[in-house]
Amino acid sequence: MVDVQADDERIVLGEIVGVHGVGGRVKVHSWTRPPENLFDYRDWELQLAGTVTPVRLVEGRRQGRHLLARIEGLSDRDAALAWRGARIAVPSSALPPAGAGEYYWAELEGLEVVTREGQVLGQVDHLLETGANDVLVVRGERERLVPYVPGTYVLEVDLAAARITVDWDPEF
Repeated sequence: MVDVQADDERIVLGEIVGVHGVGGRVKVHSWTRPPENLFDYRDWELQLAGTVTPVRLVEGRRQGRHLLARIEGLSDRDAALAWRGARIAVPSSALPPAGAGEYYWAELEGLEVVTREGQVLGQVDHLLETGANDVLVVRGERERLVPYVPGTYVLEVDLAAARITVDWDPEF
């Protein structure tokens, strides 16, 4: 699986979480794997407070635990600070196709989750990365956390039917 989130025909790949220095660089949290893959895309759309602004990535690099980006036209700290909280999106057509048996997180969000017996547990609200394996956060009459482990807990992902079949006890 690839950790990204969808927004219509755009895929959200990360978020601006802060600034770095006085020259307009921004700190970025990437939802791609590895995180530096975010820098493979130069044309970003920044989504903030209901507006979408196209921008161009000039430079991106890792510095310690953080990713830093320089955006064209953003040259001072105050201007960069105004973008804190902006989500970074790209057109879904810019992403490579997922491999066989692989899915973008955005494809899984919103799918109905049913047990192999046909009991509806709810819909995938979002996913969590835990280190050991990813986890489907399923919201229905209550929230459930279902490990995304194909063949063990996740039996089938049917994108055409918008359904994920799981081997999961509804009481969990």
